[in-house]
Amino acid sequence: MKTLEELKAIREKMQGQIGLRSETASQTRVVVGMATCGIASGARPVLTALSDAVQEKNLTNIAVVQTGCIGLCQYEPIVEVFEPGKEKITYIKMTPEKALEVVEKHLIGGKVVEKYIISSEGRI
Repeated sequence: MKTLEELKAIREKMQGQIGLRSETASQTRVVVGMATCGIASGARPVLTALSDAVQEKNLTNIAVVQTGCIGLCQYEPIVEVFEPGKEKITYIKMTPEKALEVVEKHLIGGKVVEKYIISSEGRI
């Protein structure tokens, strides 16, 4: 990287991939916990798989974003799905392969992948 223009081009490319700050109230938000515990458990490849799949499938109504600590370290990597007008869904112990299944079945197909969630009652 030698110029400010090169840096700006890299920044724009990465923002397009992750959807940073581009979500709207009508979009589904897919949030990946990227605190130290999440990263140590493998959240970075999960985030990459999700953002790549959303971009490749041109799912413009979905924003993939990252956050800090979600507070459930023992269940990392964690992915939360916030759909307008619905309850939050929390997927736990995610892998890139599981993330792709969530994209296909939940984000595209509309069916929660029950085997990967933790419920509000604390059951898996």
